[in-house]
Amino acid sequence: MMADPFEVRMRFTAQLQHLNASVTSSQKAAHYALKYRDMDEDLHSCILEQLERNNMNNRANIMYFIEQFCEMATKENHTPYVRMMQRDILRVVDAVVPPDGSGAANIKHVRRVLNGLQSKDILSAETIAEIDAGLKEREAQAAHLDLDVEEEVDNAAKAKGGTPRGSRPSGMRVDKRQIEQRIEEDRERNKRLRESMWTVSGDDGDEHGKFWDEVSDIGEDDFLGAQEELMERNQMIAAQ
Repeated sequence: MMADPFEVRMRFTAQLQHLNASVTSSQKAAHYALKYRDMDEDLHSCILEQLERNNMNNRANIMYFIEQFCEMATKENHTPYVRMMQRDILRVVDAVVPPDGSGAANIKHVRRVLNGLQSKDILSAETIAEIDAGLKEREAQAAHLDLDVEEEVDNAAKAKGGTPRGSRPSGMRVDKRQIEQRIEEDRERNKRLRESMWTVSGDDGDEHGKFWDEVSDIGEDDFLGAQEELMERNQMIAAQ
């Protein structure tokens, strides 16, 4: 029986909305989209819609999902998903890091994902360079916005003796729960990144042999040096 397109779309949308820093959540959503690959254009539009509708934390999670998704689609030889993402990557970046500076905290995540997509030959170096130039401009703009906010805070403090709690002069409210969620998810991603950096293959015999060869044999000079060090240590103890 053919799946109901509306139900498939709704379920995929729900999965995108509930993405987190875990690889499992991204893999689950990617598997679902690949299962219903006959609806690839519709499901791709879901990704774009959720990027433009959700909060900045969720947009960062979807950005990481895109890397996982493109990799899995490539392995399963379903290139339409990859081609559509290549076509719309600028729109994706604009959603995760809007030009107004509101997504400045996502810039490092976007760069990390873009580098991953380049290493997987999904995006070209030219595309990455073009996007990175725009990200640098947004970084500079965000820095200016921060300075403006600080100036407004100072002026408000001088005029009223303080600023209202829970608000910012720029009119943007800071959601404490979203901040805590972002901190926790960034911690999880950094943990996985460190683990991947330290991952080595099980066959380390060659490396062990190399280290062993680099270590010289113990000779008479080593014993003499040890004896001299022991004598100096005993003299220091006796002098105390």
